[in-house]
Amino acid sequence: MLSFLVTVYFWGFMLLSSLILFPLAVILRVATAPFDRRLKLLHRFTSFWGSLYTRAHPLWDITVTGTEHLSVEAPAVIIANHQSFADILVLFRLPIHYKWVSKAENFRVPLIGWNMGLNRYIRIERGSIRGNLKMMRDCEMALRDGNSLLIFPEGTRSADGRMRPFKEGAFELAIRMRRPILPILITGTGEALPKRGIMLRGRHQMLVRVLPPIMPDSYRGKTAAQLAKEAFVMMSTSLSTGITVARG
Repeated sequence: MLSFLVTVYFWGFMLLSSLILFPLAVILRVATAPFDRRLKLLHRFTSFWGSLYTRAHPLWDITVTGTEHLSVEAPAVIIANHQSFADILVLFRLPIHYKWVSKAENFRVPLIGWNMGLNRYIRIERGSIRGNLKMMRDCEMALRDGNSLLIFPEGTRSADGRMRPFKEGAFELAIRMRRPILPILITGTGEALPKRGIMLRGRHQMLVRVLPPIMPDSYRGKTAAQLAKEAFVMMSTSLSTGITVARG
């Protein structure tokens, strides 16, 4: 019964707040566009919007560690494991500017998806070669403009909490643009809000761990496939053991 009540509260609050906050996002975009080329203020507002749901949830306890690694100098390719829709909400707690790279279907979600478009987040057109090439060009342009990117390299949510092999796109970008890779591990979200279904499950603790960045000098000469495999092994080991593996 408690889970049902919390679920109704959570989704109802999300709908009501989105109806209020989306018009404010439109106003902010129009007002700041002339001087905020990277839309940093709009992203900051969106981070407040997204993190509102985790802060207002009565049964979710979220801890973010390793934020000192967010001070990496160059715009970074941020990679995170993906267990749940809740991953997106907890990642909005990161005090850093970035552009999401997300599947195109998410941009069509009323209010929240429309706000993603306002922020100029980057679309992935699954199954489209032309769409994939455009996505890579958009990512390169965003990095050149000084924006970090946040990508789920598994490509989709894990159904059982175990990490899926990484796709190479994020690592091709990092190699081509000579950017740091910033790994982030998320635990606890899959149990709180499973991949299939909308019912929230009781009290949960969630942990977001920002790991040390993988700097360009440390992956010099490696292919995207090699780098993707090494990052997967490092992150999956850290995920299963709770130990942070230091990177150069």
